[in-house]
Amino acid sequence: MSPEYLSPGVYVEEVDKGTKPIEGVGTAMAAFVGFAEKGPVNQPTFIPNWTEYVNTFGGFIKGVYLAPAVYGYFQNGGGRCYVTRLPGGEEEAEEPKAVAMLTSGAQPSIDSLSITALEAGAPGSEITVEVSKPSGEDVPDDQFNLTVRRGTTEEVFENLSFSKAKGAKNVVDVVNRQSKLIQVAEKESSLSMVEKVPGVGRYSLALGEAQTIALAPVSTDVVVGDAAERSGLSGFEVADEVTMLCVPDIWALYKAGAISMDGVKAVQLAMIAHCENMKDRFAILDCPPGLSPQEIKDWRMTETGYDTKYGALYYPWISVANPLGNGESMDIPPSGYMAGIYARSDTERGVHKAPANEVVRGALAVETQITKSEQDILNPIGVNCIRSFPGRGIRVWGARTLSSDASWRYINVRRLFNFVEKSIERGTQWIVFEPNDMDLWARIRRDVKAFLTTVWRSGALFGATPAQAFYVKCDEENNTPDLRDLGQVIIEIGMAPVKPAEFVIFRISQWASGSDTSE
Repeated sequence: MSPEYLSPGVYVEEVDKGTKPIEGVGTAMAAFVGFAEKGPVNQPTFIPNWTEYVNTFGGFIKGVYLAPAVYGYFQNGGGRCYVTRLPGGEEEAEEPKAVAMLTSGAQPSIDSLSITALEAGAPGSEITVEVSKPSGEDVPDDQFNLTVRRGTTEEVFENLSFSKAKGAKNVVDVVNRQSKLIQVAEKESSLSMVEKVPGVGRYSLALGEAQTIALAPVSTDVVVGDAAERSGLSGFEVADEVTMLCVPDIWALYKAGAISMDGVKAVQLAMIAHCENMKDRFAILDCPPGLSPQEIKDWRMTETGYDTKYGALYYPWISVANPLGNGESMDIPPSGYMAGIYARSDTERGVHKAPANEVVRGALAVETQITKSEQDILNPIGVNCIRSFPGRGIRVWGARTLSSDASWRYINVRRLFNFVEKSIERGTQWIVFEPNDMDLWARIRRDVKAFLTTVWRSGALFGATPAQAFYVKCDEENNTPDLRDLGQVIIEIGMAPVKPAEFVIFRISQWASGSDTSE
């Protein structure tokens, strides 16, 4: 409707004919879930730096990986993050429990398995644990029996091992799930599966000193949480800025015997589902600790079977300085450090650069040294390796998602599309309820093309010209009368993302000087 002009004069009108620039959204905002000393429980809390984390959630806790993960995130280039603290992370004094250390049969000076009575106080000291070899022929050397006795109560666990392969009776999983007297924990060491087998004999539990526990057992449902209650990892649905998700403390629960490997899988599947539903974030997953490359391959292919373009898996764990020790190191899951590398790569190069061939700052060593031939079996199945190279430090040496779809094989491609999709979604909100006509279509094409041209100039799209790198279609062909009657406007966008040079091949041959090589 035109304005009214009722009397002579000069009239000034503002006409909206300008562009509506689309601004790129942030790509480097991690979200962490885990246990902490203090602070708000089940409430996504914005943390801008490490000092603020310490002020809000406290420092490092023995046996817990949240604080090391957040520290590694900031150390490797992360700038901002959200943290959700799970209930049960406070340090609480508890009655002393009877304990025993089972030593390696091959190397008696090294402890391979710790035994702790479930019941606090003196009754635990009445427990004995007997290690014996299974009867029969052709019994594998890495299997053993465990008999637990207290008075007339006896528990027998046969054909146990330290293997985490499918079908194996892993001693931690079996005993912690079935025993009413004890819980066990594998001691961190570099021993082989056979060398970890405890020496044959009888061990008595002795009452230890009063100690503090770092975390209380919680179920996988608590870790997953509920979006309506803003709890667990699901609570990050309200944090629209989040682009990366890490839950390192599922491994703290696993190593403490609070959840089984099935529980770990349930949480990781929930992380993947959360990212797939939100469509604007990426799950960074950790492999189990202490496994060989072959065992990781079996775990990846037979036990998990993850298939998603919204997640990546990293192996092995990394060793960092132990803030609670005297110059000692500790092995931790790498997801927090990887999130920091994602943020650093985004800042220095852009989200289109694969977050690989980057130094892991703060890493002293890797839990397992990986050879090229061992990575040959892991890289094709989407396990990104962290390797130590002489003279080049410890580096991330993989950039693949967990997707079986070759179009979404690389992390940077998925995250580039997340960035473009969310930027366009936010920058085109003005379109809603505008008249759906040719003028609107032209304005949409102009604004989206201007944004994608900027993305192309940053090196994120392949092509010598913008026309080779992307296209934007919004016209009568894809906005037919029936669609317009439904109130819809359809914009079709195609992009040619830059893929990483994963395999660099130099073809070298002998050449006779002066010979014709034009053919």
